[in-house]
Amino acid sequence: MLITTGKGTDYVKAVYESVIKRNPNEEEFHQAVYEILFSLAPVFDRHPEFIKAGILERLVEPERMVSFRVPWVDDQGKVRVNRGFRVQFNSANGPYKGGLRFHPSVNASIIKFLGFEQIFKNSLTGLPIGGGKGGADFDPKGKSDMEMMRFCQSFMTELYRFIGPDTDVPAGDIGVGAAEIGYMFGQYKRIRNANEAGVLTGKGLDYGGSLIRKEATGYGAVYFAEEMLKSTGDSMDGKRVIVSGSGNVSIYAIEKAQQLGAHVVACSDSSGYIYDPNGINLDTVKQLKEVDRKRISDYTLVHPEAEFHPNFTDIWSIPCEVAIPSATQNEIDAKAAKQLIAGGVKAVVEGANMPSSLEAIDLFLDNNVLFGPAKAANAGGVAVSALEMAQNSMRFAWTAEEVDARLLQIMKNIYSESMKAAEEYGSKGNLVVGSNIAGFLKVARIMLAQGVI
Repeated sequence: MLITTGKGTDYVKAVYESVIKRNPNEEEFHQAVYEILFSLAPVFDRHPEFIKAGILERLVEPERMVSFRVPWVDDQGKVRVNRGFRVQFNSANGPYKGGLRFHPSVNASIIKFLGFEQIFKNSLTGLPIGGGKGGADFDPKGKSDMEMMRFCQSFMTELYRFIGPDTDVPAGDIGVGAAEIGYMFGQYKRIRNANEAGVLTGKGLDYGGSLIRKEATGYGAVYFAEEMLKSTGDSMDGKRVIVSGSGNVSIYAIEKAQQLGAHVVACSDSSGYIYDPNGINLDTVKQLKEVDRKRISDYTLVHPEAEFHPNFTDIWSIPCEVAIPSATQNEIDAKAAKQLIAGGVKAVVEGANMPSSLEAIDLFLDNNVLFGPAKAANAGGVAVSALEMAQNSMRFAWTAEEVDARLLQIMKNIYSESMKAAEEYGSKGNLVVGSNIAGFLKVARIMLAQGVI
C-alpha cells in the first residue's frame, strides 16, 4: 500500500506493519527492518518524493530470492541433503554483493536480514555494489576436506545459474573460508567453461584474491573504533578489550587492536570463552583455529594461567573499555549490555552482523556508550571484496600496503559520513541513525533516478 501523507513516521509504520504481515515468523528479518526503518522517518519528512515513489515498499522486498536443495555424499557413502539460499535484495547501486554462510541456523529469515543490512552497508563503502546474501543450513564442523569439496561443488552446481561478475558476486561468511571459496570457484569455472575471476571474492592469492581480504573485517572494525575514540580525544592505545568469537573477524580485530596498543584479554567460540589476564596470545589462537581447527578451550593447555569458561555468553561480564562482538547475531542482549556498562565499557563496535539486540543498543545509547553499528563498523570486509573485484577487472594486484591504506580511508569516510548524516537529521552523534540514513540516501536517490523497477 502506498502512503502519501508525507508524514515520515506514519509512512514507516505502515511499511513495517506490511513487512510483519507478509513475512510471518521471520524474527531476524523483522528486527533488521525495524532497526533501519524507524531511524529513517526524518528523511521522509524532508523528502516526500521518496514516499510517492514507494522507495521503502520496494526496498523491503527482495528483487529475487531462491532456495534450492543441495544433495551430497558423505565419506560413508550416505546421501545427505541440505537447503541452499540466495537473496538478491537490491541492485540499484551495482551487482548484488554479500557473503555465503554455512551454518545449521541458516534459514530464510536470517538470509533476508543479512541481505537487507547488506544494502546499506555496501552503500556506505562508497563503492558500486548492491546488496545480497546467501548460504546453506550445512554444518562444516567435523567434515573432512573431501566432504567439504563435494558439498561446495553441489552447492555451486545450483547457485551458478544466478551469479556472475556483473550480476551477483558472493563472498565468504561464517563457515565459508578460502578453501570453500576455492572449491566453489573451481566448480563454477568448470560449469561455465570460463575463468571469470570476479564472480567470487575471498579467493586465494594465486588465482585472483586480494591481499588484506582475510584481515579486512577485523581490521576495519578496529579502524572504526579508533575513529570513534578519536572523536572524544582518546584512542585504542592502552584500552582493555574483549573480542567475542575466534574466526577471521575476531582474530584480525585482535591483531589490529594489539598493533594499536590495546590489551585484549578475552575471546570465545561456541564452546565457551577464555580469559587471559596477561593478554591473548594471538599466535596460539591462530594455531588453534586456522591450522589445527580445535576448540578455544585448548588455549589453556598452552597458557595455563588463562581461564576457560564454558558459557560463552558470560564473556561480557569481564570488565573492559572496548567490546567488539564478532561472533553472531544477538549475542549481546539487555543483560549483557548492563554487564558491559557496569564494567566500564566506553565503546562497543559490532564486528559481527547484528550482534546487539535492540534493547542492548538502547541501553548503550542511553548510557553514553560510543556505539558502532555493524553496517558501518564491519563494512571493511565487503569494501575489500569490492577492491578485489576492481583488481580482477583490471587483471592487476595492489600491494598489501595499498589495500590497507584504501581500507583505512574507507572506514574513515564511513565514520564521517555517518556522523554528518546524524547531525543533519537531528540525531547528532548517533551512529545507528547516521549510518542508516547515509546508506539509505544514496540507494534511494539511485532508485528514484532509475524509475519503478
